[in-house]
Amino acid sequence: MVDIAQVFRDKLGRLPAVVGRAPGRVDLMGGHTDYNDGFVFPIALEQHIAIAASPRQDRLLRVYSQNFDEWAQVSLDDLRRLDQTRWINYLSGVAHFLQEEGLELHGLDGAVWGDVPIGSGLSSSAAMEVAAAVTFQALNGFQMEPVKMALLCQKAENQFVGMNCGIMDQFISLLGRKDHALLIDCRSLEYEPVRLPAEGYKFLVCDTQVPRQLVDSEYNTRRAQCEQAVELLRQALPHIKALRDVTLEQLDEHKGLLPEVVYRRARHVVTENGRVLQAVEAMKRGDIEALGPLFTESHNSHRYDYEVTIPALDIISQTAVDVGGAHGARMTGAGFGGCAVCLCEDGAIEAYTQELTRRYREQIGHEPGVYVCQAEDGASVERL
Repeated sequence: MVDIAQVFRDKLGRLPAVVGRAPGRVDLMGGHTDYNDGFVFPIALEQHIAIAASPRQDRLLRVYSQNFDEWAQVSLDDLRRLDQTRWINYLSGVAHFLQEEGLELHGLDGAVWGDVPIGSGLSSSAAMEVAAAVTFQALNGFQMEPVKMALLCQKAENQFVGMNCGIMDQFISLLGRKDHALLIDCRSLEYEPVRLPAEGYKFLVCDTQVPRQLVDSEYNTRRAQCEQAVELLRQALPHIKALRDVTLEQLDEHKGLLPEVVYRRARHVVTENGRVLQAVEAMKRGDIEALGPLFTESHNSHRYDYEVTIPALDIISQTAVDVGGAHGARMTGAGFGGCAVCLCEDGAIEAYTQELTRRYREQIGHEPGVYVCQAEDGASVERL
C-alpha cells in the first residue's frame, strides 16, 4: 500500500494538511436497479482512493497521480473536462458542483493514489469523487450531509464526466459500515445496515483481468431501454414512475406492449429487485447459504436478459455452481468485463480458486485474480 502522504511530501516538500479516503464497492445484489428507483445491497471494500492535499492561496487545483505518474492542473474559475489527464475530471466535476451549491473553494495541491482497479467494476470513479468531496470539505471548512454529498458526487459523474450512473456507488462509498452490507432504497434514499455473518464463509472478488469494455453508450442504452419500458407500460399502468413500480405479473401480462429486447431488460430489473429483498431477508435470518442460488439467478439474468456479461464472467459463475462449498457467483458492477463476487465456505476457497484458475487458463488464456473481500467503513478524513 502506498503512503500517499509521503508521496505528497516527496513531490511538494512538505506534509499535506489532510488525507481523504473513500472505498470502492461490491454490490452483493442489485445490478442495474439503482437507476430504476430500485433496491441495491452493496458493501464497501478495503480497496480505496486516497487524496493527500493542502490548500493553496490561489484558485488552482494542482494534483499529482501516483498511479499514472503525471501532474494535472485546472483552475476553479475554468473547470472543464480534459481529454488527456482524464482522471482529474472526477475532482473537477465535484469542485464544479460544490461551487454551484454556493460554496467558496480554495485551490489545493494534491497527490492521489488508489488500489481500486480501474475498469474492474469496483467503482474507482465513485471512490475518486467521494475522496475529492471529503477532501474539499476538510480543507474548506463546510459541512454537508452525507446523502446530499453522495447525490452531488453522482451529479458530477452524470453531468460532468458524462456517465449516466445511478446513486449506489457514491452512496456506499460514503456510508458503508464495517461488517455490514447496506440495503439502499434508491428512490427514497433510505438505507439500512444489515450485518453479515461473521464466520464460516467469505466473499471472494474474482477479477477477470479483462478491463471493462463498457463504453458509455452501451450503459446509457440499457438505461434508455428501461425508460422506454416504463413509457410503454404506462399505457396499461399509468401510475408507474419507474420499473421499481412494476411487478413481474404485471410485466408478463403487458409484455405485448414492449419490443422483445425491452421486455427482457425490464424483466431483469424487476426480478433483480426481488432478489435484493430476498438476499436481505436471508442475511437477517442468518441463512447465508441462501445467497448462493440468488447469486446464480442474478448472474444468469445479467447474462441472458440484460446481456452485459462476457465469457470470463460466465466461467466464474459456472465454476461456483460446479465446485462444492462454493455457493454461487455473480458479476458485479456494470458488466462487460471487470469482476464477479463469489460466496464460498472457508474450507472451499482453495478448491474453487484452483478450479477457476484451471478453467481460465484453458478457455481464456490467462489467470484470474481472486482475493477475499470484507465489508469496511465508508469515507474518512485524516488531519495531519
